Amino acid sequence: MLTGFYDAGIYIYALSLLFFISDCIRRNRGAKRMGTGLLAVVGVLQAGALIIRAVEERALPIFTPFDFLLLLSFSLVVASLIINLLQRAEFAVLLLSIIGFSILVLNRLWFSPGNNPLKHWETVHGLLVLHITMANLSFVIYTIAAVFAVMYLFLHQKLKGKKWTDTVKRLPSLEMLDKYAYSLAFIGTPMLTVSFIVAALSVISEGRLNLLLDLKVLATFAGLGFYYFYLFKKRSHQYTGSFMAKWILAGYVFIILIFVLNTWSDFHHWNGE
Repeated sequence: MLTGFYDAGIYIYALSLLFFISDCIRRNRGAKRMGTGLLAVVGVLQAGALIIRAVEERALPIFTPFDFLLLLSFSLVVASLIINLLQRAEFAVLLLSIIGFSILVLNRLWFSPGNNPLKHWETVHGLLVLHITMANLSFVIYTIAAVFAVMYLFLHQKLKGKKWTDTVKRLPSLEMLDKYAYSLAFIGTPMLTVSFIVAALSVISEGRLNLLLDLKVLATFAGLGFYYFYLFKKRSHQYTGSFMAKWILAGYVFIILIFVLNTWSDFHHWNGE
């Protein structure tokens, strides 16, 4: 049943993407409505898949890489549906849908529902839930911020070259894109900080201080450094909007690196003994 829900979600997500792409290439309200409706169906199917995983695991479906990415894709679908209510948000929804769809497909190819590397954290189950939940939400928020940063750089380049295309007219202003990116970074950074602190305190309590020098921990610390630098400099107005947008993207690269490093990291594989 899980496979059926998951695969149906992929197929419908792909169809939804086609309608969103069609609308972005040439204004088509019918295609936008159809894409939005199909995206809502994808959200329902993903929610069903998460419920099935919760029943199978008898716990929140967040502890395996498969569950984490499924929840991440579901969160991006929900965020896309909310952002779709804003004016001139078609391209933001399209980019988020491409990211969410890619995560869903790669998760299907790379991982399976089993293989839980976090069973050794059972003694601190409540802290683990907080750690993963905050990490997942911050990932979603940083992804949306990165999308707005990309849109900012695109619009800035077009305006700089005085290219008044239909695409430019359908985008929010530079001021609004900059505001959205800053607001999201301002929300996401404390969430990732809490996740980082909880994880660090958990390993310290077990006397595993060597794990604080793990690649995943160092990458997370560096990623936080990027975002805190961004927030500080943004308040001081020392750099241009385009530079700040590039800085957000640089920080997002570190966020992606944090997840990729799970393969080589020992942080989620220590046995707590």
